[in-house]
Amino acid sequence: MATEQSTSAVTREFRAARDFLVAHRDDYETAYRDFKWPAFERFNWARDWFDALAIEQPEVAALTIVEEDGQVTSRTYAEMAQRSRQVAGWLTQASLKPGDRVLIVLGNQVELWETMLGCIRAGAVMIPATTLLTDADLADRISRGNVRAVVTSGADAGRYAGIADHCIRVAVGAVSAVGSAAEGWLQYADTESYNGPVPEVDTAADDSLLLYFTSGTTSQPKLVEHTQVSYPLGHLSTMYWIGLQPGDVHLNVSSPGWAKHSWSNVFAPWNAGATVFLYNYTRFNAERMLQVLQEYGVTTFCAPPTVWRMLIQADLSAVDVQIRECISAGEPLNPEVIEQVRNAWDITIRDGYGQTETTAQIGNTPGQPVKLGSMGRPLPGYSIALIDPATDVIGDDGEICIELAPAPVPLMRGYRDADELTAEVMRNGYYHTGDVASRDADGYITYVGRSDDVFKASDYRISPFELESVLIEHPAVAEAAVVPSPDPVRLAVPKAYVVLAAGHEPSRELAGEILAFCREHLAPYKRIRRLEFAELPKTISGKIRRVELRADEAAKVESGAGNTYDEADFK
Repeated sequence: MATEQSTSAVTREFRAARDFLVAHRDDYETAYRDFKWPAFERFNWARDWFDALAIEQPEVAALTIVEEDGQVTSRTYAEMAQRSRQVAGWLTQASLKPGDRVLIVLGNQVELWETMLGCIRAGAVMIPATTLLTDADLADRISRGNVRAVVTSGADAGRYAGIADHCIRVAVGAVSAVGSAAEGWLQYADTESYNGPVPEVDTAADDSLLLYFTSGTTSQPKLVEHTQVSYPLGHLSTMYWIGLQPGDVHLNVSSPGWAKHSWSNVFAPWNAGATVFLYNYTRFNAERMLQVLQEYGVTTFCAPPTVWRMLIQADLSAVDVQIRECISAGEPLNPEVIEQVRNAWDITIRDGYGQTETTAQIGNTPGQPVKLGSMGRPLPGYSIALIDPATDVIGDDGEICIELAPAPVPLMRGYRDADELTAEVMRNGYYHTGDVASRDADGYITYVGRSDDVFKASDYRISPFELESVLIEHPAVAEAAVVPSPDPVRLAVPKAYVVLAAGHEPSRELAGEILAFCREHLAPYKRIRRLEFAELPKTISGKIRRVELRADEAAKVESGAGNTYDEADFK
């Protein structure tokens, strides 16, 4: 166990880094130039940071969850620290050891945060997972993740029969399974009466903390490994991008099991000493979300573009919000959404960029000019280069890469059990994100697309995102994906797969109207030449699988199948 003196020294250094970014939240140039990542040999975020906050602000709400029926559950920093001690001690008593891997499959409920904080304290390695996983997904994660313990809803206990029999199995709520499937499950509720020894594991900074299965838009999910510092300390950059301050009430719309949930529902707000606030709905309702933002005094709000697009369909001006910072993440946000929110609330939504493999790398930061369509500039602690994938030349257009001399603290250790893949993305002194962007004279970076989504048509490089942004400006279009459609003359032409908004039905007339709209708003070489109304294939996290659409489109062109409308048909 670390001594009290060494622990307090680590806490002071963490606080100094945090306070520097908070103090310079409106001064990007100083923050970016002068920020340095603290270097720790030993670090345990639960002990070295969360416990310090629990002592300093014991009565401040660390977590507040509002249910659809209005029920509110809240835990102060002191209560959360105490509960995590009980959970850590109880799991240790159940034979969990430091370094053991814990699969956590829970919704937005207090037990999720208690378990995560307890696992950190116990030195366990967390594998957060969404409740939407199939049985095959669960079996894959337990096997490839070498899982030692499972914490999940008792209602789902039967799903683990035969795949988790070797694990410590913890049920949150009553076990609904019968027979052998119900045997061997421990009750999470027993943690509340635990009063035995509390482990204070003195974890090394480079010990494993998190394993995330990526969503796999082009391949089988990879297993991203993070350390005791890469996410807990590394999310100081995310805190800075959001603009979080002590005392904030932060609402982030995200589902448990995905990295963004840990980003903005755990580490970034608790680094700031803010309140993690959740509105726990089963079906999104824009009007109710706006009421919640007003009623509970939310000060910082982060949501994916899909949610923002639904919110602007409601009357934003009907609510009197106290929001200071609005954030969008997950995919680039279209400029017209930013404009509508700014007109209603006099707040500019700030976009940003990061990956499961990192924290927030690039962002439009508080107090700085926002260029519509741009993700912003590199965040403190990150050195970003744009490298041409064909020539390896560093310039103003190319793949977003992170300099590794030295590697920033938030970068993953690598892909677990995939050394070749790790070496590939870490080649030549850079971490390669696989995303393509451009940089203007002021240093602002604009997303172009995944390197494997960008394609050539008539020798012009086409960014699907740019064309999709125009498509969804049409009132009949709810969602769109653009892929190359093989063409004997141009090699490929842009084809749009379109999902219609409510109240609109597929028709030849509507296809012609949408294609005409694109002709009006796109340069001739970017023009969408073909269109099809269809549902979009997605990963379990909601990302569009363009790789699947590309393959389907190639097959359709070869066979002559499909329900494609061609621009030439409307001339």
